[in-house]
Amino acid sequence: MTTPDHESPAPQPPAPQYKDRAYRSSGGLAGGVLLLAIAGWLGIDAIVSGHGRTPWLALATLILVVPLILAFTLRPAVHANAERLRIRNPFRIVVVPWSEVAALRSGYSNEVVVKSGSKYQLWAVPVSLRARKRAARQEARATADASGRGRRGRPGGVFGPSGLPGGTAVPAGPVRAESDKIMDDLRELLETHERTGTGTGQGEVTVRWAYEIAGPALAGAVLLAILAAAG
Repeated sequence: MTTPDHESPAPQPPAPQYKDRAYRSSGGLAGGVLLLAIAGWLGIDAIVSGHGRTPWLALATLILVVPLILAFTLRPAVHANAERLRIRNPFRIVVVPWSEVAALRSGYSNEVVVKSGSKYQLWAVPVSLRARKRAARQEARATADASGRGRRGRPGGVFGPSGLPGGTAVPAGPVRAESDKIMDDLRELLETHERTGTGTGQGEVTVRWAYEIAGPALAGAVLLAILAAAG
């Protein structure tokens, strides 16, 4: 007489997977490229054509300025997936598992608040009050336009899918500034992690300083100070 095999538990549906999402400031990228071009043009011209201490001063200035331009314009980025949020700020890289995120806040700046109480600003997602006002104006204009068309509609007229004459569609949702849309995406990932349980996104918050940026900038500042003191 054989004993029946134990039934294996029903397989659990896998947690939804998301590709890494990368967020960067297009304005910061454009500004960084422009500043690097100007600094390179002026610095190299001074090194090649300058006399006396001018080439050395130009070289020290470039060593100081170029890392700072990179740090504040091209470097900032936010990478997010189903497990963690990776924040690359000018001088730090912060990795925050979703289990440690307490809130994502938007005010005059966008920031993540962890459960320990620490706050980390998202440099790659800057807040633009002008963009918010422009989005609010566009939404108000679209709402007013749709309301006016609705009042002018008559039975038997031509109506589009939205029910407005002429087939004009009403925006599906509120008009949002680009940075606010990014924060909405991040909040959606946070809510997804909270719904799927504690199987993913575990760990501790880690912070690493960007010595590859701070080191050259500090060396340029020291060299510039030495040259200035030497007179």
